[in-house]
Amino acid sequence: MCQLLETIKLEHGLFWNLDYHSRRLNAARAELFDLFEPIDLTNSLLVPAGCQTGLYRCRVSYSREIESVEFIPQHPREFSALKVIEANDLDYHLKFADRNELNKLLDQRENADEVIVLQHGLVTDCTIANLVFYDGRHWLTPDTPLLKGTQRQRLLDLGLIFETRITATNLHQYEKVGLINAFFDLNNMPIIKKENIF
Repeated sequence: MCQLLETIKLEHGLFWNLDYHSRRLNAARAELFDLFEPIDLTNSLLVPAGCQTGLYRCRVSYSREIESVEFIPQHPREFSALKVIEANDLDYHLKFADRNELNKLLDQRENADEVIVLQHGLVTDCTIANLVFYDGRHWLTPDTPLLKGTQRQRLLDLGLIFETRITATNLHQYEKVGLINAFFDLNNMPIIKKENIF
Protein backbone atom coordinates (compact mmCIF):
# COMPACT_ATOMS: atom_id res chain seq x y z
CA MET A 1 0.00 0.00 0.00
CA CYS A 2 1.45 3.39 -0.94
CA GLN A 3 2.26 5.69 1.92
CA LEU A 4 1.82 9.44 1.88
CA LEU A 5 3.03 12.33 4.01
CA GLU A 6 1.95 15.63 5.36
CA THR A 7 4.78 17.82 6.65
CA ILE A 8 3.38 20.42 9.02
CA LYS A 9 5.09 23.38 10.63
CA LEU A 10 4.97 23.39 14.44
CA GLU A 11 6.28 26.61 15.97
CA HIS A 12 6.21 27.26 19.72
CA GLY A 13 3.54 24.62 20.20
CA LEU A 14 1.24 25.87 17.40
CA PHE A 15 0.52 24.09 14.12
CA TRP A 16 0.40 26.18 10.94
CA ASN A 17 -2.19 25.84 8.17
CA LEU A 18 -3.78 22.66 9.54
CA ASP A 19 -6.97 23.16 7.53
CA TYR A 20 -4.98 23.10 4.27
CA HIS A 21 -3.08 19.99 5.34
CA SER A 22 -6.33 18.26 6.35
CA ARG A 23 -7.86 19.10 2.97
CA ARG A 24 -4.92 17.69 1.02
CA LEU A 25 -4.69 14.56 3.18
CA ASN A 26 -8.39 13.82 2.70
CA ALA A 27 -8.29 14.53 -1.04
CA ALA A 28 -5.41 12.03 -1.41
CA ARG A 29 -7.29 9.39 0.65
CA ALA A 30 -10.38 9.89 -1.51
CA GLU A 31 -8.37 9.57 -4.74
CA LEU A 32 -6.35 6.50 -3.77
CA PHE A 33 -8.67 4.58 -1.49
CA ASP A 34 -12.20 5.89 -2.20
CA LEU A 35 -12.42 6.99 1.43
CA PHE A 36 -14.79 9.80 2.15
CA GLU A 37 -14.77 9.74 5.95
CA PRO A 38 -12.53 12.74 6.59
CA ILE A 39 -9.72 12.98 9.11
CA ASP A 40 -9.52 16.29 10.95
CA LEU A 41 -5.87 16.87 11.82
CA THR A 42 -6.91 19.47 14.39
CA ASN A 43 -8.35 16.67 16.49
CA SER A 44 -5.73 14.06 15.56
CA LEU A 45 -2.47 15.77 16.49
CA LEU A 46 -1.18 16.41 19.99
CA VAL A 47 1.96 18.43 20.71
CA PRO A 48 4.41 16.46 22.89
CA ALA A 49 5.59 18.15 26.06
CA GLY A 50 9.14 18.45 24.71
CA CYS A 51 8.01 20.29 21.57
CA GLN A 52 6.18 23.23 23.14
CA THR A 53 8.97 25.67 22.22
CA GLY A 54 11.10 25.91 19.10
CA LEU A 55 10.52 24.91 15.50
CA TYR A 56 9.59 21.35 14.49
CA ARG A 57 8.61 19.40 11.42
CA CYS A 58 5.53 17.34 12.24
CA ARG A 59 5.70 14.38 9.86
CA VAL A 60 2.35 12.62 9.46
CA SER A 61 2.58 9.29 7.61
CA TYR A 62 -0.70 7.88 6.35
CA SER A 63 -2.49 5.71 3.84
CA ARG A 64 -6.12 4.84 4.61
CA GLU A 65 -5.59 6.13 8.15
CA ILE A 66 -2.81 7.95 10.00
CA GLU A 67 0.00 5.45 10.60
CA SER A 68 2.57 7.51 12.50
CA VAL A 69 3.34 11.03 13.68
CA GLU A 70 6.90 12.24 14.27
CA PHE A 71 8.25 15.56 15.53
CA ILE A 72 11.67 16.44 14.11
CA PRO A 73 13.61 19.62 14.96
CA GLN A 74 13.69 21.90 11.93
CA HIS A 75 17.05 23.43 11.05
CA PRO A 76 17.57 26.28 8.56
CA ARG A 77 19.07 25.57 5.14
CA GLU A 78 20.89 27.91 2.80
CA PHE A 79 19.88 28.25 -0.86
CA SER A 80 21.94 30.32 -3.27
CA ALA A 81 21.76 28.55 -6.66
CA LEU A 82 19.32 26.40 -8.64
CA LYS A 83 19.96 24.07 -11.58
CA VAL A 84 17.29 23.40 -14.22
CA ILE A 85 16.66 19.66 -14.73
CA GLU A 86 14.21 17.97 -17.11
CA ALA A 87 12.06 15.09 -15.79
CA ASN A 88 9.17 14.56 -18.19
CA ASP A 89 7.87 11.31 -16.69
CA LEU A 90 7.92 12.24 -13.00
CA ASP A 91 4.55 12.02 -11.23
CA TYR A 92 4.42 13.57 -7.75
CA HIS A 93 0.90 15.02 -7.75
CA LEU A 94 0.38 13.43 -4.32
CA LYS A 95 2.89 13.83 -1.48
CA PHE A 96 4.25 10.29 -1.52
CA ALA A 97 6.62 9.10 1.20
CA ASP A 98 8.78 7.51 -1.50
CA ARG A 99 11.01 10.34 -2.74
CA ASN A 100 13.49 8.21 -4.70
CA GLU A 101 12.75 9.86 -8.05
CA LEU A 102 13.05 13.34 -6.53
CA ASN A 103 16.32 12.38 -4.86
CA LYS A 104 17.70 11.19 -8.20
CA LEU A 105 17.02 14.64 -9.62
CA LEU A 106 18.66 16.26 -6.62
CA ASP A 107 21.75 14.13 -7.23
CA GLN A 108 22.17 15.97 -10.56
CA ARG A 109 22.29 19.45 -9.00
CA GLU A 110 26.11 19.75 -9.23
CA ASN A 111 27.09 23.02 -7.48
CA ALA A 112 23.50 24.17 -6.96
CA ASP A 113 21.55 23.78 -3.73
CA GLU A 114 18.32 22.66 -5.41
CA VAL A 115 16.83 21.98 -8.84
CA ILE A 116 14.06 23.50 -10.91
CA VAL A 117 12.14 20.61 -12.48
CA LEU A 118 11.01 21.05 -16.09
CA GLN A 119 8.35 18.86 -17.66
CA HIS A 120 7.92 19.14 -21.44
CA GLY A 121 9.47 22.60 -21.32
CA LEU A 122 7.24 23.84 -18.49
CA VAL A 123 8.53 24.95 -15.08
CA THR A 124 7.07 22.97 -12.16
CA ASP A 125 8.69 22.91 -8.69
CA CYS A 126 11.92 22.11 -6.93
CA THR A 127 12.20 18.92 -4.85
CA ILE A 128 11.27 20.49 -1.50
CA ALA A 129 9.12 23.47 -2.41
CA ASN A 130 6.83 25.17 -4.86
CA LEU A 131 8.35 28.12 -6.70
CA VAL A 132 7.34 31.76 -7.03
CA PHE A 133 8.90 34.13 -9.57
CA TYR A 134 9.07 37.92 -9.29
CA ASP A 135 8.33 39.91 -12.43
CA GLY A 136 9.02 43.34 -10.92
CA ARG A 137 5.46 43.78 -9.63
CA HIS A 138 4.02 40.43 -8.55
CA TRP A 139 5.04 37.01 -7.32
CA LEU A 140 3.87 34.41 -9.85
CA THR A 141 3.76 30.64 -9.45
CA PRO A 142 3.79 28.09 -12.28
CA ASP A 143 0.36 26.78 -13.25
CA THR A 144 1.99 23.36 -13.77
CA PRO A 145 3.25 22.36 -10.30
CA LEU A 146 4.38 18.82 -9.54
CA LEU A 147 2.54 19.06 -6.22
CA LYS A 148 -0.08 21.58 -5.18
CA GLY A 149 1.49 22.63 -1.90
CA THR A 150 -0.47 23.88 1.08
CA GLN A 151 1.46 27.14 1.35
CA ARG A 152 1.05 27.72 -2.39
CA GLN A 153 -2.71 27.24 -2.09
CA ARG A 154 -2.94 29.52 0.94
CA LEU A 155 -1.06 32.33 -0.83
CA LEU A 156 -3.23 31.90 -3.94
CA ASP A 157 -6.38 32.05 -1.82
CA LEU A 158 -5.13 35.26 -0.17
CA GLY A 159 -4.36 36.84 -3.55
CA LEU A 160 -0.69 37.26 -2.65
CA ILE A 161 0.60 35.16 -5.55
CA PHE A 162 -0.87 34.41 -8.99
CA GLU A 163 -0.69 31.43 -11.34
CA THR A 164 0.84 31.78 -14.77
CA ARG A 165 2.50 29.63 -17.43
CA ILE A 166 6.29 29.68 -16.95
CA THR A 167 8.46 27.93 -19.52
CA ALA A 168 12.11 27.12 -19.98
CA THR A 169 12.30 29.89 -22.57
CA ASN A 170 10.79 32.68 -20.46
CA LEU A 171 12.27 31.59 -17.12
CA HIS A 172 15.04 34.21 -17.22
CA GLN A 173 12.69 37.16 -17.73
CA TYR A 174 11.97 37.00 -13.98
CA GLU A 175 14.19 38.93 -11.57
CA LYS A 176 14.32 36.28 -8.86
CA VAL A 177 12.73 33.08 -7.60
CA GLY A 178 11.50 32.18 -4.13
CA LEU A 179 10.93 28.77 -2.53
CA ILE A 180 7.66 28.30 -0.63
CA ASN A 181 6.58 25.31 1.45
CA ALA A 182 5.17 24.56 4.89
CA PHE A 183 8.06 26.48 6.47
CA PHE A 184 8.62 29.24 3.91
CA ASP A 185 6.11 31.92 2.95
CA LEU A 186 6.63 35.27 1.21
CA ASN A 187 8.04 36.79 4.40
CA ASN A 188 10.84 34.30 5.12
CA MET A 189 11.41 32.30 1.92
CA PRO A 190 14.85 31.78 0.39
CA ILE A 191 15.28 34.02 -2.66
CA ILE A 192 17.64 33.24 -5.53
CA LYS A 193 18.59 35.85 -8.15
CA LYS A 194 18.17 34.91 -11.80
CA GLU A 195 21.91 34.94 -12.42
CA ASN A 196 22.22 32.01 -9.99
CA ILE A 197 19.88 29.80 -12.04
CA PHE A 198 21.72 27.61 -14.54
